Amino acid sequence: MPQKVGIIIVSHSPEIGQGVNALINQVIEDVPVSLACGTDENEIGTSIEKIQEAITQTDGNSGALLFYDLGSAKMNAEMAIELLDTNHIRIAENIPIVEGSYIAAVESNIGKSLDEITESLSKIKINM
Repeated sequence: MPQKVGIIIVSHSPEIGQGVNALINQVIEDVPVSLACGTDENEIGTSIEKIQEAITQTDGNSGALLFYDLGSAKMNAEMAIELLDTNHIRIAENIPIVEGSYIAAVESNIGKSLDEITESLSKIKINM
């Protein structure tokens, strides 16, 4: 069975990440989802190390889409990707974290590629 595109959730709040993951898991179980939410002390914020760990857990031959909640989460995600020197991760820019990750998980589950999922998500971009 081919690998599925993974989903990485980067949020300042551990509770937001857990909620998004619970929503995805209500309908999909075989898509790799990794969370990097909160600081290393589980406070509000983000951690480059947590993001790197989530990328490592999810990054496969099919790649992964990274969703974030706020601009500083995106900045830390970009640094984490650069430090890991990976080209399998795509940041879902200006995509709502809940709707975007849910759609991506559904499409990954039916076997769509990273490019196909990214194209679908372009239809729900928001102006930030």
